[in-house]
Amino acid sequence: MNTPTAMVSLAGLGVRYGAVTALRGVDLRVNRGDFIALVGANGSGKTTLLQALHGMVAHTGSRVVSELAAAQVMVFQRPFVLRLSVANNLRLALWLAGVPARERALRAAQALQRAGLVALRDRPARALSGGQQQRLALARAWAIRPALLFLDEPTANLDPSAKREIETLLTGFKADGMTLVMSTHNLGQAKRLATRVVYLERGDIRADLPTADFFAQHGDGRTEQFLRGELKWDIE
Repeated sequence: MNTPTAMVSLAGLGVRYGAVTALRGVDLRVNRGDFIALVGANGSGKTTLLQALHGMVAHTGSRVVSELAAAQVMVFQRPFVLRLSVANNLRLALWLAGVPARERALRAAQALQRAGLVALRDRPARALSGGQQQRLALARAWAIRPALLFLDEPTANLDPSAKREIETLLTGFKADGMTLVMSTHNLGQAKRLATRVVYLERGDIRADLPTADFFAQHGDGRTEQFLRGELKWDIE
């Protein structure tokens, strides 16, 4: 049996914001080919864990990144778009990523096609709907060709049609061989998309299971309560 190849490994990782402990003693491996869904109540540490995996926050413990994960991108819940056209948002992202000039036009065109934004290429990016802006953010990420993509609530506040479009894109990214880690409050989405589910509670990982096992076994009693909607949000 092949041993999974670790892309990012956390050991005993902790993050504090002043007096607040956001993560404590986290051990987690992101393996090549994973699609991990981070679930848990508000304040459980999902976003902080994404940021820690991506190297965005100071922490205790260790974070080890393999060469396979050298190319990483994070897409935020509310993506930042520049006061430029859709196409120029893509071209600028490729320039910032160091993509050679001769490749930028082709990659931008491919990304527009992939995200269904060809007809909107000349529209100001800030005039797009929320779902269209999220597709633009995913197109920018895909154009850079990352090995590892982090997503923070990518379909929050989107209508059902826009959510389906985003989920279709993410399914395609996974099929291409990209490794993904996504925070979500949508348990149906986690069940549809993820290969692993990591459940957090007050900065601790309480379950880390293959998706089918998570929804069958639930890990422990607290996880069961979360799935039934009986846990209060952690917002202390």
